[in-house]
Amino acid sequence: MDRPQFYRFHQGEKTLPFSDAEYEARLSGLRRIMADQGVDAVVLTSMHNVAYYSGFLYCSFGRPYAQVVTATDTVTFSAGIDAAQPWRRCYGDNITYTDWQRNNYWRAILSVTGAGKVIGYEGDHLTLTQMGLLNDMLSPSATVDIAPLTMQQRFRKSDAEIALIRAGAAVADVGGYAIRDAIREGTREIDVAMAGRDAMELEIARRFPDAEYRDTWVWFQSGINTDGAHNPVTSRALQRGDILSLNTFPMISGYYTALERTLFVGEVDDASLAIWQANLDAHEYGMSLLKPGASCAEVTEKINGFFAERELLQYRTFGYGHSFGVLSHYYGREAGLELREDIPTVLEPGMVISMEPMLTIPEGQAGAGGYREHDILIITEDGSENITGYPYGPDHNVIG
Repeated sequence: MDRPQFYRFHQGEKTLPFSDAEYEARLSGLRRIMADQGVDAVVLTSMHNVAYYSGFLYCSFGRPYAQVVTATDTVTFSAGIDAAQPWRRCYGDNITYTDWQRNNYWRAILSVTGAGKVIGYEGDHLTLTQMGLLNDMLSPSATVDIAPLTMQQRFRKSDAEIALIRAGAAVADVGGYAIRDAIREGTREIDVAMAGRDAMELEIARRFPDAEYRDTWVWFQSGINTDGAHNPVTSRALQRGDILSLNTFPMISGYYTALERTLFVGEVDDASLAIWQANLDAHEYGMSLLKPGASCAEVTEKINGFFAERELLQYRTFGYGHSFGVLSHYYGREAGLELREDIPTVLEPGMVISMEPMLTIPEGQAGAGGYREHDILIITEDGSENITGYPYGPDHNVIG
């Protein structure tokens, strides 16, 4: 039997998160980057960039995937185990590589790039091993790290992206209300989390009947488990007076949105209420700073000053917000658009960013626990628009 190194397996109809025109606009932006950098072909390997430029969100399971973009072509590369699903879910061509022979993945890529070309790659994603294979198999005349410039392109959202992000924020609110309804003394964190996740998945299926459904999740934390923003769900049972952290994360075609809120079970003591209110005040102040022309570092320093005046800055645990788009807890992050001291990026209309201050008070101190609020804002021509609807604060979030 003649077993091929790679082949095309195309069946079914293409179904994509966005229109062909949307993907052509993104690819045109990438090709401008390529022309400016003197790049003949780009080999994209990260989940977020392959999804951004093709619509295909791969599941690697230990196998490499890619998208190659040239001046005229766009081709995704996938493993045989996926059959034709990658073709149905990508814009452009798709080639399946086989595992009958080691490095058929790179042979398939070579069939599109050609040898001896100037190759763009993602320096923040490609491993040392795969970079070595790129050099060995493609014999590039030069290589150029295009990851920073692709990230900058993803900063500025199209109208279609903003529409999807709006829908995601609304889905996150649905999860928030489902969680609120499930909170009661004696209920386990895992039970509350499942209520929120199930509500969001049903809402996504209602809004996007042609989508693939994957990756939506909830972190619901109580008591000491609220001290970290990314602490996994446990089977801890809720107790009266517990501080709670509600975190809903709907995923729609690779696009992440979020809702995060502080709550309490039944009652909140005075010390906790004072910390909570200070964080709420910082949250509102921070949202007022998100407007065109403000830099990420400038916004961060102003909120730092706000907390320092109240002798709370030492309890801050991370940056105050981040970009939204094609990202997830296990792939992607537009690190150049985060509210941190070391990020000079200036906010522009079309960017989407969160405001999410968090204070963690250690166990044994009055008001112990993690306090966090999170809203999503679209930067507009003259300010910002908050697209998160679930209320924050004690009037709505002391439950029972």
